[in-house]
Amino acid sequence: MSAAEHYLSDFRQGFYNFAMRGRHLDAYSAYKRVASKDHINAYDREESSGLVNAKGIGNPSWRHSLPHMLVATLSSFLFGYHLGVVNETLDSISMDLGFSGNPLAKGLVVSTCLGAAFFGSIFSGWILDGVGHRRAFQLCALPMIIGASMSATTKSLWGMLLGRIFVGTGMGIGPPVAAIYVSEISPAFIRGTFGSFTQIATCLGLMGSLFIGLPAKDIVGWWRVCFWVSTVPAAVLAVCMEFCAESPQWLFKRGRGTEAEAEFEKLLGAAHVKFAIAELSKSDRGDELEAVKFSQLLYGRHFKMVFIGSTIFALQQLSGINAVFYFSSTVFKSFGVPSDLANICVGIANLSGSVVAMILMDKLGRKVLLLGSFSGMAVAMGLQVTGASSYASGSGALSLSVGGMLLFVLMFSLGAGPVPSLLLSEILPGRIRAKAMSVCMAVHWVINFFVGLLFLPLLEQIGPIVLYTIFATFCLLAVIFVKRNVVETKGKSLQEIEIALIPPQ
Repeated sequence: MSAAEHYLSDFRQGFYNFAMRGRHLDAYSAYKRVASKDHINAYDREESSGLVNAKGIGNPSWRHSLPHMLVATLSSFLFGYHLGVVNETLDSISMDLGFSGNPLAKGLVVSTCLGAAFFGSIFSGWILDGVGHRRAFQLCALPMIIGASMSATTKSLWGMLLGRIFVGTGMGIGPPVAAIYVSEISPAFIRGTFGSFTQIATCLGLMGSLFIGLPAKDIVGWWRVCFWVSTVPAAVLAVCMEFCAESPQWLFKRGRGTEAEAEFEKLLGAAHVKFAIAELSKSDRGDELEAVKFSQLLYGRHFKMVFIGSTIFALQQLSGINAVFYFSSTVFKSFGVPSDLANICVGIANLSGSVVAMILMDKLGRKVLLLGSFSGMAVAMGLQVTGASSYASGSGALSLSVGGMLLFVLMFSLGAGPVPSLLLSEILPGRIRAKAMSVCMAVHWVINFFVGLLFLPLLEQIGPIVLYTIFATFCLLAVIFVKRNVVETKGKSLQEIEIALIPPQ
């Protein structure tokens, strides 16, 4: 048995033991009962009753933490906006800046931003641990403002690329900080729903960039307005974070217990402060103030979760989803579908699936949504392969290709989009959460970079049938991986999960 398999085996067994504690069953019986949906639901109700109502005060009101969560999701809105801002405007940008007809230069405008996001994500964990969540959000907004302003005023390709580097740096910092912040300020019973808001904000950002970019074909220089617009939500994020709560977990981890209590009162209400602090104390192992070394994330007792998170993010990107977002206009245009109509349909499919995922996240759980999502994405890619083959022609090929792409986006937004970052922010222990999340997101950005850079050349060289088959294969591999290695976390506090999954040294 390899080291990775050994860690994963220990990981699954630890969680099963947690879920079945107090029940003296043999291993086979325990596995079968945990796999039963009815048993899981019954266990969740029992645990929720015992923990949340331990003092007879019920669940904390979600209204306390809602404004803080909404401000944080502005970073996700900006993330989505900058992912899609070059979709409608890329042709106009290339004509105005003199690189029209150069596919490599067009690819660089897209992928340079993603490469910079890799470096932003790498340092996001150290930034977050060093200055806290509120300042990290502000440091995310600042390069986005600078980079968007540079792109809006540039007269050359190099100026555009430099602006995209600044924007990409902010994009790399934002997602891990937002995922961790939302998970740490949200009550356990609604954490999945709040976590889904980050995906909805990303969808709204994508749709916003597509709608704002529509006049770019008819109005000369309109693409500059598209970049200027993005500075407004970035400035709002930076200012509003001054009035938001800091993560109580981050404060408690630094020995600032009194401040943590004050923030818990803002987020949960005064009646829940003592219980929340007691929960944090349970997971305190006495090593919170020790610096986390990078090597600790690559081996030892934490490796299994970093491995799982990195693999899920890698499979998410290898499914081909961002190739759809970046180049949907180009692909639909090849079938004679107006790009503006196609992009609106893609945005609606993405938003609709994200809203459904928000509703189901705390009902069905993270694992069920992931399995259904990746399975549906594989089917959708199969439809696109059929549409591109000789078995379909004319309107049939058009329906299969366009319908398959829209179904692919819909299924992605049901699970593969919102779940990975939420799941990782839940299963990673507090001591390494920020740095481990940054490593997992760095893997995401590396693969994202190469997908954005190589999608169009590969589409031309090997054709859509082979390329879409490869994407479908990765979706099926994701189903197998999730089935074997992902555990359910819905309804449990971050402290419960940490205590269960990380045994004492």
